[in-house]
Amino acid sequence: MTDLIDLEVGAPAHGGHCVARYEGRVVFVRHALPGETVRARLTESGADARFWRADAVEVVDASPDRVDSVWPEAGPGGVGGGELAHVSLAGQRAWKLAVLRESFERFASLDYPGDVLSVPAALGRGDDEETGLGYRTRVSAIANAEGDAAMHLHRSREVRALASMPLASAALEKTLIEGRFPARSRIAIAESSTGELRVLADGVPWRAGKLDKRPNAPRAVHEHVAVGERSWDFRVDAAGFWQVHRDAPAVLVTEVLQRVGDAERVADLYSGAGLLSVPLAEGGREVVAIESDDDGARAARRNAHAAPSLRVIHGDVRLSLAEGLGELDAVVLDPPRSGAGAATIAALADTGVPRVVYVACDPVALARDVALLNGHGYDLVDASAVDLFPMTHHVETMATFERR
Repeated sequence: MTDLIDLEVGAPAHGGHCVARYEGRVVFVRHALPGETVRARLTESGADARFWRADAVEVVDASPDRVDSVWPEAGPGGVGGGELAHVSLAGQRAWKLAVLRESFERFASLDYPGDVLSVPAALGRGDDEETGLGYRTRVSAIANAEGDAAMHLHRSREVRALASMPLASAALEKTLIEGRFPARSRIAIAESSTGELRVLADGVPWRAGKLDKRPNAPRAVHEHVAVGERSWDFRVDAAGFWQVHRDAPAVLVTEVLQRVGDAERVADLYSGAGLLSVPLAEGGREVVAIESDDDGARAARRNAHAAPSLRVIHGDVRLSLAEGLGELDAVVLDPPRSGAGAATIAALADTGVPRVVYVACDPVALARDVALLNGHGYDLVDASAVDLFPMTHHVETMATFERR
């Protein structure tokens, strides 16, 4: 059988591909759009396979949402990380909305009640300011044998040197593409809101193409987050977790503060470096932050110095809930991509907290946890999403639950 097949493309599915059928078999096809007719190259197939995978390499009948790819290196046969670079920005939001709706219907038996906004729209600026490029302030890569920054090809161990990184800020892209690094090292580059740029190679500070041998070579950056007339300052390791979109911290802080409302005692679960905990503690609100990662908990404690009413627990979220946190008015739940899961949701429900604010970067994991929360007596009262990851299939969703 030829490795090229003609497909009529169906709905988008979680993961950056669309669903098609070929002679009765499901094919997950990338680099296509719903409604298109494409010629696709099979990348994973077999008579016994439950489904096949393919890349669209020729468009026979194009969608009106198709545009010239802004990052051809992430196209068919290329690196991962830019799987929607061929889709208009409005089309990307429609794609992600369809995935959210399907996820909620399939895993939670509920309608997704919200929309997917652009970052400018979420901040009240208007979509016309959006380009979907140059937004990333964190990038990771791997050096090839020649020391060039490279990325893995999609679903492959093979790496390919990068000629561009249009999703990254200009300074970060220049540093990544023009830099030389130790062969096969893991590269992490961070640019802060205050203009600091840090490069790590295998976790070690790297400067001007060589090891930074300065005593106490800096590896942390300072972040400034402003919402209206209020602002907060953070210190985060260059390899530590921080939102990658330059405007994401302001978006998330705004959303969470609004959803928590007048709750006086709040737990911030999976708090990271304290992005949400510190603003929540402003004005004396009592906040307990829980983070299991060593570096994340250390950063949260450091950032909590400016918030006396914030207490940081370095420990497992589920065990901390089971041990007891006292009476809570609200919980902010911002779990890893895999979601909170049954055991943690059960422990959370046992606290009897009346309000849960959930921040999720994975629609399927969120929908599964929506079903779990519903089973424990929590009704979904509101949800909305913001496209914090243009050109990729990822989307950030905020949801509010009330105990019935």
